Amino acid sequence: MNDLHAELGYATASELKTRFESRELSPVEAASGILDRIAALEPSINAFSVVMRDEALAAARESERRLRSGEARPLEGIPVTIKDAFGVAGYETATCTHALKGPIASEDNVVVARLRNAGAVILGKTTMSEFGWSGISRNPVTGVTHNPWKRGYNAGASSAGAGAGAASGYGPLHLGSDGAGSIRMPSHFCGVFGLKPTFGRVPYAPVSNNDYATYIGPMARTVADAALMLETMAGPHWLDHTSCEAQPDAYLAKLKTSMKGKRIAFSPDLGHARVDDEIAGIVASAAKVFAGELQAEVEIVTPPWGPQGPELGRFFWAALWGRRAGLLPKWESSMGSDLVACIREGANYSATEYMDMRERKYAYVASISSFLEDWDYLITPVASVEAFPVERVRPEHWPEHDWDWLAWSEFLYPFNMSSHPAASVPCGMTRAGLPVGLQIVSRRFDDLGVLQAAAAFEAAMPWQQRRPEIALAS
Repeated sequence: MNDLHAELGYATASELKTRFESRELSPVEAASGILDRIAALEPSINAFSVVMRDEALAAARESERRLRSGEARPLEGIPVTIKDAFGVAGYETATCTHALKGPIASEDNVVVARLRNAGAVILGKTTMSEFGWSGISRNPVTGVTHNPWKRGYNAGASSAGAGAGAASGYGPLHLGSDGAGSIRMPSHFCGVFGLKPTFGRVPYAPVSNNDYATYIGPMARTVADAALMLETMAGPHWLDHTSCEAQPDAYLAKLKTSMKGKRIAFSPDLGHARVDDEIAGIVASAAKVFAGELQAEVEIVTPPWGPQGPELGRFFWAALWGRRAGLLPKWESSMGSDLVACIREGANYSATEYMDMRERKYAYVASISSFLEDWDYLITPVASVEAFPVERVRPEHWPEHDWDWLAWSEFLYPFNMSSHPAASVPCGMTRAGLPVGLQIVSRRFDDLGVLQAAAAFEAAMPWQQRRPEIALAS
């Protein structure tokens, strides 16, 4: 692999912007080098459902013209990837399933349009789990997306290709979405940063039929790049009636702030979650960084609402996928068996059961919100396990289940239900050389606060120069 390609692929957005402005590097050179890297590594990683080489180079040439003429936009020439679930004009809007083929998009999704209009160069569309239903990086259409740190292992999902691509040096910015951890989980497994913003911060159009639990957010190798990307994507839009009225903050400019005296609740298990010992130890050490070097006030807590989560999480997850039962007579044989099992479990819930559980959910959400009012941040593990073989639903040392991957991700879905911003920031490596993430949560609308805490931790525990050794597939 040409060293120049790695240099370009792992360069931050800020570094590329500086080099473009000084004319040391052109957008075409950057895009071409990164695309060459993708072409060389994709047989090993499989992070893309489609690579848009010709379109990307055309966009890079336009960025080059704008830079020369003094018409540069905020993301001029910066490469970005788009999760397959979101429309890119001229391409199928796929969900990585044979059962529900998406249409050819006639126009860009709202957020894709914002990125493109800001000057970003779209490299292609990244893989996801089937329908985006699980945390396992495989689907029946594109196959396995491999963890860059260990081939054949789970890269996390549903934003699998975004996480694997960010870790593999496929450019600085990656668009993900999160319905039960789908940004934070691949960030944990792949060793990158991912932010699920406050609900409505980034418009989601068409509005997701997931009971206000699905979000769009940035994935990147650095907190600063994610902050820059969020500035471009955030803000209200008329197609999303749930989007926040507020315009985006100056997230990047305000990123650096002291954590001294910040009140941080640290919950190792939310009062109920099983966590592997090695993961627990790494996350506990990360909490000590906040208490020590960063001079925050950290207290170990057991949130009173924590043990209510598993029943609610599994009910609503099965209910969401149970509505796909009509696809089974024709498509069951070409769908993942774990998805089929989840669909069958949720298919027979009644409307009365759903509404009763929804009432319980809203009480649960209120409890989370009340708890967070007493703290600046809550920190937890992102997931209970390190990456494991991708063909499994759970690691081998965990009890088997035909679909329930939520057992090792109990820390994620509560904040999808509650609307709070939550991020995964790399915090260490296991003995097997696999990344571990720390989750940082704050009160609603405090996206800037989450970014600031993550940036402070990143400065104390630098990660950016860690790169997986990716062996080329034979």
